[in-house]
Amino acid sequence: MSRAFSSVPTSIRATLFPGDGIGPEIAQSVKQVFKAADVPIEWEEHYVGDQIDPRTQSFLTWESLESVRQNRVGLKGPMATPIGKGHRSLNLTLRKELNLYANVRPCYSLPGYKTRYDDVNLITIRENTEGEYSGLEHQVVRGVVESLKIITRQASLRVAEYAFHYAKIHGRERVSAIHKANIMQKTDGLFLKCCREVAEKYPEIIYEEVVIDNCCMMLVKNPALFDVLVMPNLYGDIISDLCAGLIGGLGLTPSLNIGEGGIALAEAVHGSAPDIAGKNLANPTALLLSAVTMLHHLNLHDKADQIHDAILNTIAEGKYRTADLGGHSSTTDFTKAICDHL
Repeated sequence: MSRAFSSVPTSIRATLFPGDGIGPEIAQSVKQVFKAADVPIEWEEHYVGDQIDPRTQSFLTWESLESVRQNRVGLKGPMATPIGKGHRSLNLTLRKELNLYANVRPCYSLPGYKTRYDDVNLITIRENTEGEYSGLEHQVVRGVVESLKIITRQASLRVAEYAFHYAKIHGRERVSAIHKANIMQKTDGLFLKCCREVAEKYPEIIYEEVVIDNCCMMLVKNPALFDVLVMPNLYGDIISDLCAGLIGGLGLTPSLNIGEGGIALAEAVHGSAPDIAGKNLANPTALLLSAVTMLHHLNLHDKADQIHDAILNTIAEGKYRTADLGGHSSTTDFTKAICDHL
């Protein structure tokens, strides 16, 4: 059957949360690079409000969440949760309301940017909805506080399945489940049981289990020992940041959150850096690389590869780098250099 007359959308609507601090500046860089590369994305921008929305109990409005639900894809800059009581964290609101169950962070050495390691090429996949971050804490008696760690079969199977599927479609050979089941036998034990169950369906992929403290030591000794790592929420928060440190920091690390039904929200996981906001000094690399993962999710692989190569070539060339990369370029000069490499 001929595909000549199949309908192809001229543009794809995507939600954009520019965020706080340096967020609007680096979001502008993404828009500029996407425009230069003729990426067929139509942005629908939503900003964090200064009033709590009673429907979400957060500074994120219901309309903002609905935008992601409708578009099924989005990009988020750094968000600083305003100080106060009686509201939920912005990131927690997004994860819970959109059911973003897996956080995926590719971590790889950038050519031409020298760090302590030259051979990092791994993926951390973090369960994103439960564990110690369930937010279930209470005071038992004065001076005694209890925090509940929630591990469920459903969430564990779901993230394990995603990790093995990711490994298979990306040609990865090994999946490592990170745990502390020697101490937390029931919670982490259930997580491992689910990982083993899923592993049986992927005999072509090597499966191993690594205790988290040993994992940290192995990562800093030789990151090449790992390929894809899957883990519960808290461990994933720690390990993914550790891995970012191996390649130069959170300013160089992309992140993509996957939700039920194919929803994807890419994000820069670094802070909002209010001290340099508005000074044209911010490094947009993390948000740009996160936008690249979003394009891959949308199967816009050619555009994603084009932008990815332009970012890496700009950094490798060394002529235009922001201060955190050892250079003196402004955000706009660095962004223009990337556009010139397209």
